[in-house]
Amino acid sequence: MNGLETLDWVVVGIYFLVIAGLAVWVIRQKTTNTEDYFLAGRNIGWFVVGASIFASNIGSEHVVGLAGSGASDKFPLLIYELHAWIVLMLGWVFLPFYQRAGVFTMPEFLEKRFDARARWFLSIFSLLAYVLTKVSVTVYAGGIVISTLIGEQLLSLGGVQWILEVFGLADSANPAFWISALTVVVLTGIYTVMGGMRAVVYTEALQSIVLVIGAGTLTYFGLNAVGGWSAMEETVGIEYMNMWRSATDADFPWPWLVFTSTIVGIWYWCTDQYIVQRVLTAKNIQEGRRGTIWGGFLKLLPVFLFLIPGVVALALKMQGKLEWETADQAFPTLMVQILPAGLRGLVTAGLLAALMSSLASVFNSCSTLFTVDIYKKLKPEAPERELLLTGRVATFIVVILGIVWIPIMLQISGELYEYLQSVQAYIAPPITAVFLLGIFFKRINARGAIATLLSGLVIAIIRITLEINKDNYTDGSFLHTLGDTNFLIFAAWYFLAMVMICVVVSLLSPAQPEDQLTGLTRETLTPEMIAENRASYNMRDVVASVLVVLVVAYVMIAFSG
Repeated sequence: MNGLETLDWVVVGIYFLVIAGLAVWVIRQKTTNTEDYFLAGRNIGWFVVGASIFASNIGSEHVVGLAGSGASDKFPLLIYELHAWIVLMLGWVFLPFYQRAGVFTMPEFLEKRFDARARWFLSIFSLLAYVLTKVSVTVYAGGIVISTLIGEQLLSLGGVQWILEVFGLADSANPAFWISALTVVVLTGIYTVMGGMRAVVYTEALQSIVLVIGAGTLTYFGLNAVGGWSAMEETVGIEYMNMWRSATDADFPWPWLVFTSTIVGIWYWCTDQYIVQRVLTAKNIQEGRRGTIWGGFLKLLPVFLFLIPGVVALALKMQGKLEWETADQAFPTLMVQILPAGLRGLVTAGLLAALMSSLASVFNSCSTLFTVDIYKKLKPEAPERELLLTGRVATFIVVILGIVWIPIMLQISGELYEYLQSVQAYIAPPITAVFLLGIFFKRINARGAIATLLSGLVIAIIRITLEINKDNYTDGSFLHTLGDTNFLIFAAWYFLAMVMICVVVSLLSPAQPEDQLTGLTRETLTPEMIAENRASYNMRDVVASVLVVLVVAYVMIAFSG
């Protein structure tokens, strides 16, 4: 496979220069307090908020995985890309409570709604989950993409072999993969450490534009190469593009897919610091809600920007026009073989944008969680200057952990990497249950919340352990069945168990004081709060939101076989 040509490198160079210029401009703005560093001064408009939400979501692992799903027999996973309606829930349902609480982080909200134990649990749990899953998966997928495109050219650069030797990667099976991953981790870390959240959201806004234009270009050229939409459907078969399997399907039974994907979606889009922090940067609730509506529109694009190119790559392979070994290589291979010089560099810039925006988001979210939820709790009298320094140091440490994790991942098999893809189905249920019940049912108390979170952690660890070791158990035994049950089915029952634990424990223990709950649950909203919320939107916001839902419904019907 040919790498990038001179014109492609020029385009990629221009991309880096623009990103660097924007980052320098933001860094030169005066950052005087934690609100400015972690929430960009709460002064961001709806367009940047929505673009930042989209860019944070679409990482290189998203590109690789979604295109791979299109190129393999995993089309039902499309449902995770139709969560635009859940993005709307963030703006219409959850954001008013977060804004009213005046919080920086999701653990901080749990403390105000429940108690400090819930905050400590979610803070530490989120930090560990981010480092072990989001950072590692993003770096892994980014390494695949970049090494496929320009790996050999990177290895030929001066000083690269020395860097590989320093990190003990010179003798690895794929040194191009590791130098690619290492390079982007370092570059992203620099502007995230220096510029904080403001640098993250503004660079993400630009990166989302580059990503959409780049991936859209590949979709257009790919469809032309395969002979158009009809030719693609005829080659792969119409049934292949059916996202709905039977209720008894071994891999993707549709009722369980719908239920579990919704639970995961609410956790990811409405309660995870990684996403919600972008909305908390908005200058007011109206701008934040409009940001989620704009983000919902953008969330509809990945179906056509990444999934369809995967299907195109499969169709071209079936037509004998394209060759690739694994589904993960479908997107970069299609890009290199189909696009002319220059445009290939544009799409490469889009992929780099996807990788860098996701890494920047997780770096900054980890920094915020550590500084606000851990350091500030331990040292409540710490001055703003000390907290700012702590935030930068925390970001730097996460960057280092991301780098250290690279050689550790050499020991992780591809099988375990597949388990990382489903791990969110084990993380989501207890957190989703606590947030949903906490907002809609005032009788849920701190004991119920912490019992749910702790029991959920235990169940998740047991399930993942059994899933990894299921081949060691007798086929048909209880342990084998528990580890081998379809993760969609398991996660659905898991969520219902979490709801029951949360409700039962809460009802068996004293209710929380009414004055603590005012404005934090639906049942304790005052008439003034309700009126203020109603004044924060108009008919255009409602119509735009309905339009997003209608498009989601149309896509579901269009891909129903």
